[in-house]
Amino acid sequence: MLFEKGGIKGVFHKKIGGEYPKLFTREKARTVRNFHKTMDNYKETPLVSLDNLAEELGLGKIFIKDESHRFGLNAFKALGGVYAIAKLICEKLGVDIKEVDFDYLKSSQVRKKIGEVTFATATDGNHGKGVAWAANQLGQRAVVYLPKGAAKSRVDAIIKEGAQAHVTNLNYDDAVRLAFSEAKANGWYVVQDTSMEDYEVIPGWIMEGYMTMADEALEQMEALGFDNPSHIFLQAGVGGMAGAVLGYLANRFKEDLGKTIIMEADTSACIYKSALAGDGKIYKVSGDLDTIMAGLACGEPSPIGWEVLKDFATGFMAIPDYIAARGMRILANPIGEDSKIIAGESGAVGLGLLSIIMESEELKTLKDYLELDKDSTILLFNTEGDTDPVNYRNILWDGKYPVP
Repeated sequence: MLFEKGGIKGVFHKKIGGEYPKLFTREKARTVRNFHKTMDNYKETPLVSLDNLAEELGLGKIFIKDESHRFGLNAFKALGGVYAIAKLICEKLGVDIKEVDFDYLKSSQVRKKIGEVTFATATDGNHGKGVAWAANQLGQRAVVYLPKGAAKSRVDAIIKEGAQAHVTNLNYDDAVRLAFSEAKANGWYVVQDTSMEDYEVIPGWIMEGYMTMADEALEQMEALGFDNPSHIFLQAGVGGMAGAVLGYLANRFKEDLGKTIIMEADTSACIYKSALAGDGKIYKVSGDLDTIMAGLACGEPSPIGWEVLKDFATGFMAIPDYIAARGMRILANPIGEDSKIIAGESGAVGLGLLSIIMESEELKTLKDYLELDKDSTILLFNTEGDTDPVNYRNILWDGKYPVP
């Protein structure tokens, strides 16, 4: 089915399934989470149940995994960065990550063995901050490249973690290419969250790291008496987080996997474009990719993520900025006793889309197609808090959502 109304576009597949992804099994998720648990500042992020909002919208349950509390970094990305860097160090040491903890990896003993290592990456903000933080925690160096227009707060957050931050005059995808070329010239390790030809191992490790939040979320749902969401809304830039979470859920629930919607900013909807083509191939989006959803402003899908998404996602949607802004305002202004959630532009898009599907008569066809009703249990991920405080306030106070 194809859908286009209110500036929202979607393509939906009835045939779901394929080879279950071996990278994202429950066993691997537990290995990753057990490593994260060895970190002093590891703590499960909250799973928030918005019961009053669910009733208002005519839904059964709305659960939001609030990653704005992760490691004190206001975003989920460090889960992948720290795990990938830890795996790299373990390879240099010749040890299995199952056999070591975080304290050992940041010890002077390890530093003497491997010396000083520099990790390079490109980012719209959160991934780079996560890599910078992880490198800093382990006594190593990081160099981070950002696309043009990067918010000052996001640049400052990277520098605060001891990394070099270079704001380029490039879009995100070209900044990635720059990071690779600079790393090759200087003998650095690239820790990038998108895969490409001859570069799949490290992005795979980063994606494995993201499974911790999915594993936590399902455990928290089970404690509340809910074991399987009927609908999952996942935002995507290159598709790393979405592919990891969906891969984990597909392995976990098999044929009982809930309906999964992949959401992108409409100006950079490369995964939507690939799904629309219908031939299983990857298609890119070029240009400035301007959107308030900075974390989703990526024009080239990650092949590892795409392989999961094309087989197991129910639908792919290209979303205009006003939807994300709507989600931010709803989460900041809870109904009744619901908890307030501070969600950034990329974090709020799922709730924004869900709310407008349920409330807009223009989108009733989509609501009915997805079977969203009082029996639905929704799982969303707030992937970031107010990582750009200036834009966050502009959106909430003034209803403005300027392109960064």
